[in-house]
Amino acid sequence: MAEPNDSQRYNLWVREKAKVLRANDRPATTQVEWRRRREMLRQKMLQAMGPWPEPDVELRPEVLGTIERPGYRIERLIFQSQPEVWVTANLYLPEGAKRNPAVLVVHGHWAMARRDPVVQARCLGLVQLGFVVLAIDAFGAGERHAQPARGTYHGALDGATLWPTGRTLLGLQVYDNRRAVDYLLTRPEVDPQRLGITGASGGGNQSMYAGALDERLACVVPVCSVGQYQAYLQAACCVCEVLPNALTFTEEGDVLAMVAPRALLVINASRDAFQFSPGEAEKSMARARHVYDLLLQRERLRHVVFDSGHDYNKPMREVMYGWMSRWLKNEGDGSPIREPDLQIESPETLACFPDLAKRPTVWLTPSRLAGRLGRELAARADRLLPKHAEEWESTAIERRTQLKSVLGGIPPLPPPAARADGPPDAHDPMTLPLRLTGEDGLVIPTLTLSRRDPPAGPRPAAIVLHLDGKSAAIKHPLSRALADAGWLVALPDLRATGALKPAHDAIATASDHNSAEHGVWIGRPLLGQWVVDVRAVAQWLSIQGNRDESRLAVIGLDLAAIVALASAALLPNLLTAAVALQPPVSLITDQPYPKDTRMGLLAPGLLTVGDVTHWAALIAPRKLVIVGGRRLGADDPLGENALKKAFAFTHSVYQACQHVERFHLAGAIAWNRLVMLL
Repeated sequence: MAEPNDSQRYNLWVREKAKVLRANDRPATTQVEWRRRREMLRQKMLQAMGPWPEPDVELRPEVLGTIERPGYRIERLIFQSQPEVWVTANLYLPEGAKRNPAVLVVHGHWAMARRDPVVQARCLGLVQLGFVVLAIDAFGAGERHAQPARGTYHGALDGATLWPTGRTLLGLQVYDNRRAVDYLLTRPEVDPQRLGITGASGGGNQSMYAGALDERLACVVPVCSVGQYQAYLQAACCVCEVLPNALTFTEEGDVLAMVAPRALLVINASRDAFQFSPGEAEKSMARARHVYDLLLQRERLRHVVFDSGHDYNKPMREVMYGWMSRWLKNEGDGSPIREPDLQIESPETLACFPDLAKRPTVWLTPSRLAGRLGRELAARADRLLPKHAEEWESTAIERRTQLKSVLGGIPPLPPPAARADGPPDAHDPMTLPLRLTGEDGLVIPTLTLSRRDPPAGPRPAAIVLHLDGKSAAIKHPLSRALADAGWLVALPDLRATGALKPAHDAIATASDHNSAEHGVWIGRPLLGQWVVDVRAVAQWLSIQGNRDESRLAVIGLDLAAIVALASAALLPNLLTAAVALQPPVSLITDQPYPKDTRMGLLAPGLLTVGDVTHWAALIAPRKLVIVGGRRLGADDPLGENALKKAFAFTHSVYQACQHVERFHLAGAIAWNRLVMLL
């Protein structure tokens, strides 16, 4: 087998990690064992999705208008799912409805969300068959977007704003679905014992998770969404479909099985994407089938495959109608039911707010909610300000442990090793390309930079990081200034960056979308993996001859400053100093992260440890230099006063540790002066 090229290594490693994580999966052998596993899975899924608001707030529903049609009517309505988070919806009511079965319809990534013709079609078919139907917009989509328009997207760097707060777009969508069921139960037209849910694509994912976690849903129909978690590692998926750490505790088959013994119909398409393909779906269905057999409920499980692309087309809908009628109306045997004629409405007719100015004054989108939550977490971290060094030492140990957990841990590494990756550059004999050995034998392509005539005596060493890799890091004048001063400088390509960047990694505004998501699936956020790579480079530098053991610095340029600060915080026995050049001074934002942000930095739960100033404080009492800084999305650097305010917590910790002279904060600095500070 040919050796993979560098751009393939990360994805192959992730897939192998996932395979190992699930290698010992075994199906439950008794009903008691399954019930125990189901409860464990429920707790882990809820933990991975992030905390839900407690207690539930009042729904405060408001019907904004009614559309009368022959045999049914459509209400335009809103309700509150959590404080100041409003859900836009349409309720379809059959004429004369009284304790009818009801179906919650959740959309996927269709251009007009709940109002899209593809989504409307199943609502209209169901209501004419006697079902009450509630169709809702997903969080951040449709009319819940900051600026609703055709094709607006709530994923990538919008939905990912929630990750650092410990919440997920998936979790809050599932919570919205639970509140939507709460709303249905307030309607006298609805029979609370006969509830179902269906959706396709991202809506199919929501249907599966809602069905697994909400036992009030008696019939669950996910469409063009079921496959295997490991298949997601070979594809791109929306942030709304990512369950952090999922592969550390389960595969999708057990999540499907959590619907048992309630009715479950899974629909796939023969020409769908790989992660939703019938072959991948069958792996999960086999696991679910085992549980349904164990519970003696096989007749309540069905898998249907259509010769189709990614869709929720008429034949799929007709199969769904038959299944819903069988299990919610006790009519028929589950065979397809012919779809009635449909009168598709214009999206404008179904809109809750044709005039956006009439939306509630506070209208939280994913990023606005993330901003609110982030500020609460930062304020909590501010309260940990110590009065003296001993108090901070105790706090720092606890916070490092928490940060290490959030970043997926720091696994053991092989002994430091490197081999030449070609001769020195003929035009620049100061550089030498190497290939270092990292975690699990992963290659870390690295340039070393040093003087041709190094001064006598032990040499200090530095690691210079840039998230575009070593070719960008070597262009920075500080790299040369360090080498000219006699330092041994290592400039690595961190995992999935530089020469190691996977092909086709970008989605929407996120340049490292897929590699970031894949790390989250296996419980190893990229930021944590980058810290592990820094550790490998630091260990190699530490064994080089004629080394000054008291001087090993890590330097992060721009966004890589976050990696440098996290590395110095977690590797106190290796790194003696850290430098952050033009770092983002906060990861808290009320807007979607700007397009230059790396999703790999947005580790789920990162802000539960604090913001940038709080991680930087974990470096105390070692040397720390911050040069400049900016707000995310801003082109202009912060002024001196704003910079001091941003890092006030860090400064106070160095004061408490009685080493304020080791903390340097400047808007700009001469490179030779910076080198002298280290």
